This record gives sequence, structure tokens and C-alpha cells, in this order.
Amino acid sequence: MSSESRLYTFSQETRDKLRKFRLGTSRAKDPQAVIYQIDKKTMEIQPVDDDVYTDLQSLADELPDHAPRFVLLSYPITLDSGRLSVPYVMLYYLPVTCNNEVKMLYAGAKELMRNTSEVGRIIEIDTAEDLEEIEAKLKGES
Repeated sequence: MSSESRLYTFSQETRDKLRKFRLGTSRAKDPQAVIYQIDKKTMEIQPVDDDVYTDLQSLADELPDHAPRFVLLSYPITLDSGRLSVPYVMLYYLPVTCNNEVKMLYAGAKELMRNTSEVGRIIEIDTAEDLEEIEAKLKGES
């Protein structure tokens, strides 16, 4: 067992939510996102709230200025070939204003979150404004 999986935990309820979100978004017509955080006292990775964000502006409004977050995003795009694709990715939101302790906390959990949520890949962003370029990043690296 890796040290990350002993340090950080997921409740069974959170694991169920992760699975349900992943399976439920694969045929989505609109972007869908959920925000996760790490509880510093319990080291549990958990949803910030029960909201599913369907537009990037409201998602951007919810991201804190000084704290990292993991954002699971299912984002339907039409590829240049005309085919619809729904990439499922994790946004690793790490504002430059975070203190080093919090940066290390999230850096240590990044791969565990990736594996547990079963995302295709991780996209790192450091400002909420970076969300405006997500579609281009998804198309460019699909």
C-alpha cells in the first residue's frame, strides 16, 4: 500500500459519489463539474458541496483565491472530425498564492485522487480565468 493511500482517505459515500459522477456524465450534453477539497484535520478528500456546476463561470466563481482544489470535469466537445467526445479530466487548481504547506498537502494527494476518480488526465490551472481555455486544452491534447 502506498503512503498516500494511508495518509489520505475517502469515505465510502465519497467513493460512491465519484463513481456515480463518472458514470453519469459520460453522455452529458453540457459541461459538468464537482469540486473536491482535503479536510486538513482528518486528511479526508471530500466534496466541497453537493453542487454540480454546468457552466464554467459559476465554477470559476466557487474556486477560492488562496486554496487548492481538485475539480472533476466532464466536458463535451465536438472534435475537428465532427465526432462528439466527452473527456473526463481532473483540474488541479493550485493558485500561486497558496502557502507551501497546503501546496504539499494537495500535491501528495494528486495521484490518489486521479486514480480513485478514474479521470483520463490531469490539467493544472493556477487561476479561475484558466477555465476559459479549458476547451482549447481539451481539443489540443485529446
